[in-house]
Amino acid sequence: MRFQINHDWQGNMSTARARVGESVKTRLLLALCAMWIALGLIGHAPWKPLETTAISVINNIVNGADWVAPKASGASVIDVPPFYYLTAAASAKLFSPFLALHNGARLFNALWLAFMLLMVGMTARELWSRGAGRHAVLIMMGTVGLVANAHSLNAEVAHLTGLAAGFYALALCKRKPWQASLLFALALDLGFLSYGLMPVAILLSTAFILFLTFKAWRTKSFIQFIGIAVLIAMPLIFGWLLVLYMKHAPMFFNWWKMSLESFTQPAHLYFLRILPWYSWPALPLALWSLWHHRQHLLSRPRFQLIISFFVCSLFLLSIGSPSKDINGLALLLPLVSLAANSVEHLKRGLAAALNWFGVTLFGMIGLLIWLGWLAMMTGYPVKIKERMQFLSGLNEASFELMPFMMALIITLMWLLVCMRAKQTNKSTVTHWAVGMTFGWGLLMTLWLPFIDSAKSYESVFVSLRQALPASAHCVSSMNVAPPQRLLLDYYTDIKLQTFESTHKLDCDFYLIQDVKGSGKMQPDETWQLIWQGKRPADRKESYRLFKASAYVGAIKKRL
Repeated sequence: MRFQINHDWQGNMSTARARVGESVKTRLLLALCAMWIALGLIGHAPWKPLETTAISVINNIVNGADWVAPKASGASVIDVPPFYYLTAAASAKLFSPFLALHNGARLFNALWLAFMLLMVGMTARELWSRGAGRHAVLIMMGTVGLVANAHSLNAEVAHLTGLAAGFYALALCKRKPWQASLLFALALDLGFLSYGLMPVAILLSTAFILFLTFKAWRTKSFIQFIGIAVLIAMPLIFGWLLVLYMKHAPMFFNWWKMSLESFTQPAHLYFLRILPWYSWPALPLALWSLWHHRQHLLSRPRFQLIISFFVCSLFLLSIGSPSKDINGLALLLPLVSLAANSVEHLKRGLAAALNWFGVTLFGMIGLLIWLGWLAMMTGYPVKIKERMQFLSGLNEASFELMPFMMALIITLMWLLVCMRAKQTNKSTVTHWAVGMTFGWGLLMTLWLPFIDSAKSYESVFVSLRQALPASAHCVSSMNVAPPQRLLLDYYTDIKLQTFESTHKLDCDFYLIQDVKGSGKMQPDETWQLIWQGKRPADRKESYRLFKASAYVGAIKKRL
């Protein structure tokens, strides 16, 4: 009888000792989530390509741009609806006395990510049982494709959060239809107002497929659930569309046309091809769960929901999203929910193998990160220091106490978990989540200055600004890529006049981006080279700045 009491997952007969254990596990999970979310949000410049559009839009909002239709500098149409950018801009403004604009804006991701993880955990608990929610959160934090994308300044973060809320609402609708309707309406509003048609299309198509295909979902209560949610969500969605139409009618039509046309591109298998590494370790666990429940996949509502959501997401992303890994985040939600159920059913040998692989992999990653940092601090091993200098562009590195202490605490935490945890199925996903936090945390503490040196454009563009007269704001350009143009505007407030669009050089200054392997364009003798530069570790891109000769300037004045 004691065995049954201690292992009653519903908690109806659990002992005080069991409840204390659950409380401790919950607090440890919350602490791990907080650490995973916080690491990497601040301390580095906007990185290309994920953050260039967002930082330009947010910078324009902070400087007084229209809140209804904020655009990136030089853009004629909005990228996505403004809600994510508005929240980031509000965060940047709030923290402006203490943090740079990009760091302050990125901090709001903490709320998006916290809500997303909550929805992931609640979905798994609703679909399976108590305890599955904890497994789902740990698996989600451990997925390879999420960690870097989730900590970037990008509207995809809001897209993922809205989908997570909608997925949970679909799981909840059979038990609590009214509460689920409110949550589904919130998901539709968050998704559309932050990202546009894609999240709404995924959620509504999933609901339609469920109703059309499976008898268990073809009920009056399900119709009421969807109908009420749509009615609640409509005022905010149509309100923004109406205001956009009234204030910027041409932009409204252009954006709407562009949004619809995005779903007409040929279907491709990019997102299916990246899943083996992108969704690890969720994918193998999900496949094991499919095999374990193979006889009930199409007969039980929980599997019908998970499979329908995955199929709709994969199809719509394949025909409506560019081939970028960040666009595949939606696919993690059904895989993680399915994987959460497999933890209790894993064979002992498979669980041990996955656990051993995770501990070994993250142990090697951590060792390499510490070794690289020590090489930059001490000069030994010499070969590793030379490689670090080559990749980062930094000749020397300074010791910073706070990042070092954080890295030390993260390392001790990982070692303690690995040494003291018992080998169980549950410890497998725990070790993986802790290991991912450990590896990501070391990168964002010990190696962040080196990574930022290699990826940041701040030093090169600030140097360019210093080469120009203070009054110079008109600069023609050739071959400067859109992300670089946006970052140049962010750092220097210079809006380039691109030769590709104007087909003439109207300014007294002329910036050219050179790319290794392409022909190097040389202006005629009327242009004088006054500056050239590149990022310290960049071996592909470089920039040259020219000034019009006095003779050309005199002619312009006479004209």
